[in-house]
Amino acid sequence: MSAKKKILVVDDELNIRRILEAAFDREGWHTVTAPSATEALEKLSNQKFDCLLTDVTMPVMSGYELQHEAKAAWPEMPVVIMTAFGTIPQAVQAIRDGAFEFVTKPFDLEALKKVLQAAMEDSGERRAPKARRGQANQPTSFIAESPAMKEVLETVRQVADSRATVLVTGESGTGKEVVAKLLHENSPRSSGPFVAVSCAALPETLLESELFGYEKGAFTGAQAAKPGRFELADKGTLFLDEIGEIPMSIQVKLLRVLQEREFERLGATRATRIDVRLVTATNRDLHEAVDQGLFRLDLLYRLQVVELRLPALRERPEDILPLSLHFLARASAENGRQLVEVAPEALNMMQAYSWPGNVRELENAMERAVALSTRDNRVLTCALLPRNLVRAA
Repeated sequence: MSAKKKILVVDDELNIRRILEAAFDREGWHTVTAPSATEALEKLSNQKFDCLLTDVTMPVMSGYELQHEAKAAWPEMPVVIMTAFGTIPQAVQAIRDGAFEFVTKPFDLEALKKVLQAAMEDSGERRAPKARRGQANQPTSFIAESPAMKEVLETVRQVADSRATVLVTGESGTGKEVVAKLLHENSPRSSGPFVAVSCAALPETLLESELFGYEKGAFTGAQAAKPGRFELADKGTLFLDEIGEIPMSIQVKLLRVLQEREFERLGATRATRIDVRLVTATNRDLHEAVDQGLFRLDLLYRLQVVELRLPALRERPEDILPLSLHFLARASAENGRQLVEVAPEALNMMQAYSWPGNVRELENAMERAVALSTRDNRVLTCALLPRNLVRAA
């Protein structure tokens, strides 16, 4: 028989402490309460807890300060923050600083229990495979010579080992899916699946069934049950590209998955629990979409726990040469060519060009150059560059 999970609840309101203690005791957990952060730290020093659940607004020391002290002394213990809706931006910062999750008041008890259960399960898994966690120390397979991209790489290194949701922003063609794969490959989930979905490529009705799956008979033509992308990504990473294009009806369901870590297939009568790390990407300004009533603010907070902005290629000319050499070498090997160098005048022309299609346009230009080159041609010259690039120089 496994030992009871032990939770420390910190809130200066007596009624909330009593309600939570009764609910958690019914769940089979051992609950200890504290009316202040200072008393909570005293209890933490004398007892071992599986999870800390704390309110934010308390006298003397806030819940954020308590989290900072607790994570410094007991880094493996998950911390869940209780907050009012108006302080969600600060709660998102708390997750960036190491909190497992936040719940908004007034909270749903069942949803809160699911968050705590997930926090304790996640903590147990993270304690076990410490040898694997070293995989996230040094991201690889990423070309970054410019300071801007090196900063992106460093952030990837810092957050790959966490379960925090990541929002990758930037113009089309800047490499958002490459960054999503890098996060996955350098995380403890690297042995699990990486599943990518382009939200803009699917109509609303099809997108819902693709994400959440469906049961047999859920709609006309559903002759057999089908798992959705969330199920297929279980124990791995789900990448949702162009997240700004999803309709409001699916935003609501996505928010529930992030909050409760479960969903229902279309036509299902019971929920399916999942363990998925979500990475999303967009070339839209989601704050502007919120102002226009096209995107939910609470979902945006959930998605941008960590935000990675990818600079346009014109903003990082230092990366043009190494990227070009990479694409040339790959295309030459695939096509039996020898084009593996770049002439100085061609490089000057490429660095002066604005690259509206970003890295994707550069890759296409290098593939075109290889296709037009002769078998004994080793150097990329201006003559092999696309006409629109030459005219713009």
